[in-house]
This record gives sequence, C-alpha cells and structure tokens, in this order.
Amino acid sequence: MKPIHILLVEDNEGDVLLTTEALYESNLPFTMFVVKDGWEATLLLGKKDKYADEAMPDLVILDLNLPKLNGIEVLKNIKTNEETRHIPVIMLSTSAFEKDIKLCLQLEACCFMTKPLETDVFCRQVEGLKGITV
Repeated sequence: MKPIHILLVEDNEGDVLLTTEALYESNLPFTMFVVKDGWEATLLLGKKDKYADEAMPDLVILDLNLPKLNGIEVLKNIKTNEETRHIPVIMLSTSAFEKDIKLCLQLEACCFMTKPLETDVFCRQVEGLKGITV
C-alpha cells in the first residue's frame, strides 16, 4: 500500500506528537507535513511561496482553533477551491460544541474528532481513519 500523504494543521506541539504517535500505532503507512497555523495551510494547499513544490496531501487533519486563520476558514478555503475540494478533511478539536460539529460537517469535513486526553483513546480514533483513507 502506498503511504498516505497527510497535512496536519496543528499549533500545539503536544497534539502534533500525540497525532504522530497515534498514526504510527495505527500501522497506517503515511508521510506527514505539519504546519502550525491556518495561513500556512492555505499557502501550502495553494502551492504558493515556499510551498510551490510541496506535494498535495491525500488527507488533511485540521485543528479547529488555529492562529491567523481558524480551522473553519481553512476548511471553507479547501472546499471552495476546485484544486483541493476532493481532499478529505478531518476536523480535530478540544471543542465538543454541537454547533462547531454541525458547521464543519455542513462545510463538507468528512468527520469531526474531539481530542481526548488519553493517548489510547486517541489511538483508537485514529485507527478508524483507515476507512477514510484507503
């Protein structure tokens, strides 16, 4: 199986490490590029500036609360652009507010995952990504 190229948009280093660990434990073959704010994500997805030669991701894991542009703004940008609208987007947040979840799903995120505090719970959630990405 060809590795899945993942763009992780996350500003919290601890959550980057947790996500990376969970992906490794899922045995899902992947490569990952991390950006720490919504603006950098839109530059990468638009192949602008220093990201002109960066590969387009197969999957975006997108935090809801980001600096510069929040996850909702990035999701809207992805889903209204013909070049990127086909990319599955998984929203990841500490928020469990129903309005946030509904809005993300209305904007065509493929799912909304609430960040758990326990690593093993998060690993089980990431294991479920196999169905989205294969």
